[in-house]
Amino acid sequence: MAGTVRRIGHDVRRGRNLEAYAVTLVAAALAVVSAFGDLVPVEVLWSVLLAGIALLVYRITVPDERAGTLDAFLDDRVAFDARPFPERLRTAQEVWVYAPSAVNILSPAHCDALRTSVLARPGGVVRVVLLDPASPAVEQAVRQLDDAVDFALQRLRPSITTTRGRLAAMAGWPVPGVVEHRVLDFNPGFSLVAIDPQSRHGRVIVELHGFHNESTSGRMHLEFHRSDSERWYAYWIDQFRHIWAAARPVDADGRPGDQPGD
Repeated sequence: MAGTVRRIGHDVRRGRNLEAYAVTLVAAALAVVSAFGDLVPVEVLWSVLLAGIALLVYRITVPDERAGTLDAFLDDRVAFDARPFPERLRTAQEVWVYAPSAVNILSPAHCDALRTSVLARPGGVVRVVLLDPASPAVEQAVRQLDDAVDFALQRLRPSITTTRGRLAAMAGWPVPGVVEHRVLDFNPGFSLVAIDPQSRHGRVIVELHGFHNESTSGRMHLEFHRSDSERWYAYWIDQFRHIWAAARPVDADGRPGDQPGD
């Protein structure tokens, strides 16, 4: 229900589907009033019913205004949050994450959602790559992600430390699934989340860091399914595979190994 309310609010703010929401609201109001007796003339009820049917038939014939446009795929972090992350994990078997700190996507609530979904399933896998805190790349990332944001709320270095602590705790959970954690000595300029990346119904979300942002929530996001573009879906999934192969595994104590992973 909360997700539906957020979606409707998101549509209303952008002027989408307003006629459908208006007819639905009127129909719901008349239904409530009619439940208490014959307070609404039958002619009015039929008028609303026929208007609703006409609207539905009309909308079937109208092509999606966003289909084939950049707005169908591009938005910001607020739009990503409009569909809560735990809801996205409801049937997921595998999740891949690359982010400099991943402190937001791996918040306590999201970690718990992973515990009760992906990690609760035999064969469930969560793979996470963070920036290596000992790498010179972190200083460059600090300039981009902290110093070039007008209204910063978090700092990169302590955020990496926080997330690594969460990952260490998750690795010790008595659950059927596994958590795999690596660190990378290079920031590619984007963050990536892939849900069931190797399945036919996989989804990938990419956040572009940019050179300057007013706030972290204003960064451009692109989100699409494998069915939207097989070519570009494969491209971003391969990006993570290359990141994973170049990153160094982290042992049970949270210490990076000496060699990149496989």
